[in-house]
Amino acid sequence: MTTTTNSLLTTKRFGQVEYSAQDVVTFPDGIIGFPKCNSFLLFQHKEGSAFRWLQSIDQPELAFLVVEAVQFVQDYEFQISHSVVATIELTEESPYLVYTVVTIPKGNPEGMTLNLAGPIVINAANQKAKQLVLEDPRWPLRYAVVPQDSAQAKAA
Repeated sequence: MTTTTNSLLTTKRFGQVEYSAQDVVTFPDGIIGFPKCNSFLLFQHKEGSAFRWLQSIDQPELAFLVVEAVQFVQDYEFQISHSVVATIELTEESPYLVYTVVTIPKGNPEGMTLNLAGPIVINAANQKAKQLVLEDPRWPLRYAVVPQDSAQAKAA
């Protein structure tokens, strides 16, 4: 019988978080802008929410709000390069997840944007991940979830 030891992480946003080794998502190359942040936890924002938190273990004050982009952009798709496939050890049988970083301006939830140019791909079989940089003009860095026309009409 094997026992798993849990670790405790003290974070700025969530207080103390208990986790085990199999909960850790590893970014071999770090995340864009944070090359030394290789270990993260991914957990649900709250029960029933589409949002998740990608919490850094290496830098406990760092957490990213993420969501599966297809929940907001149904036709979101892109090619995963061979180098990414190799880095995170994806096979044709590997289940994988695709998240995008969410930005919500303080006091302005209608201003929420998704970073469609920098998706995060996680190999669900081994918890290895990579943030990509897409150069596809269809997928901007700041995709407005609520079109500005709708947000302005609501405010009026």
